Amino acid sequence: MKGEETMDQRSEFSSKIGFILAAAGSAVGLGNIWRFPYLAAKYGGGLFVLIYIFFITTFGYAIMTSEIAIGRKTRLSPIGAYESLDKKYKFLGVIAVLVAALIVPYYSVIGGWIIKYLAVFLTGGYMIASQDGFFMDFITSPLEPVLWQAAFVFIAAAVVLKGIKDGIEKANRILMPVLIILSLGIGVYAMTLPGAVEGLKYYVIPDFSRFSVEGVLAALGQMFYSLSLAMGIMITYGSYLNKGDDIKKSVKQIEIFDSGVAILAGFMIVPAVFAFSGGSEEALSAGPGLMFITLPKVFESMAFSSFIGSTFFLMVLFAAITSGISLMEVVVSTICDKYEISRNKSVLLTTLFVIVMGIPSSLGNGIWSGFTLLDLPILDFFDFVTNAVLMPIGALLMCLFIGYRLKADVILNEMQLESDMKSRRFYTFMIKYVAPVFIVAVLLSSVLSTFGVITI
Repeated sequence: MKGEETMDQRSEFSSKIGFILAAAGSAVGLGNIWRFPYLAAKYGGGLFVLIYIFFITTFGYAIMTSEIAIGRKTRLSPIGAYESLDKKYKFLGVIAVLVAALIVPYYSVIGGWIIKYLAVFLTGGYMIASQDGFFMDFITSPLEPVLWQAAFVFIAAAVVLKGIKDGIEKANRILMPVLIILSLGIGVYAMTLPGAVEGLKYYVIPDFSRFSVEGVLAALGQMFYSLSLAMGIMITYGSYLNKGDDIKKSVKQIEIFDSGVAILAGFMIVPAVFAFSGGSEEALSAGPGLMFITLPKVFESMAFSSFIGSTFFLMVLFAAITSGISLMEVVVSTICDKYEISRNKSVLLTTLFVIVMGIPSSLGNGIWSGFTLLDLPILDFFDFVTNAVLMPIGALLMCLFIGYRLKADVILNEMQLESDMKSRRFYTFMIKYVAPVFIVAVLLSSVLSTFGVITI
């Protein structure tokens, strides 16, 4: 091959912990930081957390182990992996890569917003960032958000350019522990604020009176997106995993990291916002409003505003970068495998693609705001297509492929569970019967909630 290792020479993570930190870094993203705390607060606090943990340890576990096993077995990126298993199902790899390729441009736009806010707080501008209209004035600007988006892409690309051991693995060995330390520090500080204890109780104590189908679907959707499923990441990272590593144990550790950071985010955000606003529904609202409008106001009201705000946005930036790196790696690895070109050229092509494709999502908040797709702004449209449609469809078809076409034994053997009948039966039951039902529920609820038919 030209400029790329052969399948037998494929790069590998230097250790199991390197793989776990990289995969956990991919799973730990912006959804953990702003979406998980909001949903937990909205749907019964600790009750939501319990439901979420149930889902990640059952069918979420089954899907993640499947993707990692497919990657390690084939030693290829998603398209080549599915093609090597069954040429007729190559399109499953195409869907997975398409998801990553469509997510990373608009994700980098939001990553650029985070760098902007970090820069503002580092330079002592916390009072400016907390003003009404600051966020909207920034994102509607035609040029500045594009420049910050490009900065985010260049940071991620610099890591991916270094490869698996010297780039992705080393970066996550630094970023993930620091992210957890920062989360703990901010969480401890947030719980010392006047009124924060009430917010902590509201967040962690299960309120079974608020149990609802909507809450179950919200936990299901959060689990699905949080674990980086059906976007080619776990297949790609699995292709770099050593044959001697235990997939089953690795997935459990990845899920502990992912759910731990999500729960920590709640300890940071809910008590702080509760102390600031008394826990109003508006203040705890999901999405960019919580991250870029409510929280700067919270930080501005605290002692050490600039330091706390800077620390928070640095932590969020680390979470965003680890996910951005993994998304870019899916595209880069696919280009390397498919077209047999060097990593350097593949990273260059991917970087240019991401920056150019991100521009419409950025301008869609400003000068292109009048242009919509399915009545959605451009960024929201790409988010809908990837998260609400392509990811559930890809995961559903993968489960059906493994359960009924490929047969689960192929994956189970790669997981080295030949003698573990209990695990084999659990996995087969999940992949063939349980996961497809849950994924259809995610697909329907995501589409219906996007267009206001139901509220989640």
